[in-house]
Amino acid sequence: MPAPVVECVPNFSEGRDARKVDAIAEAIASAPGVKVLDVTRDPDHNRSVVTFVGSLEQIGEGAFRGAAQAVASIDLMSQSGVHPRIGAADVVPFVPVLDIALQECAVLAVAVGERIWRELGVPVYLYEAAARRPDRVNLENIRRGGFEKLRELANADPDIGGPKLHPTAGATVVGARKFLVAFNINLNTPDVTIAQEIARKIRTSSGGLPCVKAMGVRLESRNLAQVSMNLTDFEVTPVAAVFAMVRDLAALRRVSVVSSEIIGLIPRRALNESGEWLPTVENFDPKIVLD
Repeated sequence: MPAPVVECVPNFSEGRDARKVDAIAEAIASAPGVKVLDVTRDPDHNRSVVTFVGSLEQIGEGAFRGAAQAVASIDLMSQSGVHPRIGAADVVPFVPVLDIALQECAVLAVAVGERIWRELGVPVYLYEAAARRPDRVNLENIRRGGFEKLRELANADPDIGGPKLHPTAGATVVGARKFLVAFNINLNTPDVTIAQEIARKIRTSSGGLPCVKAMGVRLESRNLAQVSMNLTDFEVTPVAAVFAMVRDLAALRRVSVVSSEIIGLIPRRALNESGEWLPTVENFDPKIVLD
């Protein structure tokens, strides 16, 4: 019988310095029994995502080593980008893959969060299945205002450690969640207000599609606007449905889709009805498909 498998998909607040990102990925890969599957680096978002897998006993060590390297190398006082963030190791989610329950991943998340505070001095917020408060289930509630706002508070009110943020590494959000698909659509316009309008139309919190989080950002290096999305349940709202709605809303504004991006890995089941959107994915590699 195969051993249980857990995926971890930490997001780090560095996407421009390849050496720093490589060092974080190497730190994760140095943990025994951990396998790094993908590293995605985005200069405009100034953010990187490392995807790795391991057993329940092993994967926490990889997550901690990655966080420790990020804390040592990333200074949020001088870091900026279009993506919201509150920490050097900004968010560390654990995802059940094979023969393991979500709640087991939530217990692991708490243990890793406690170690991050104890050994690195970085306070921790718990989210999704590991959340201790209903208002912290959703990641966007924790990150609202970003590092700059939270650091000004006398009590940042983390779940573990604190009460103030780490002076350069901020805080880390740790939790357990189901698979999500990180999917971005690039538009042939530099007008970020168009991407923001579309994001408001499609995201769940504004009455749009279920299980969709979205924001509009400007990619300075490419002079394009982007609709950046997390699809938290691709079986409820498939990628094809999101792509079609963004395409149609853009067309109403006389804008078209230039390309799209998949950040990290995507489950094979999420490729259903992908005939229209998959050819738009930049640098698509079958290796990013997770069986």
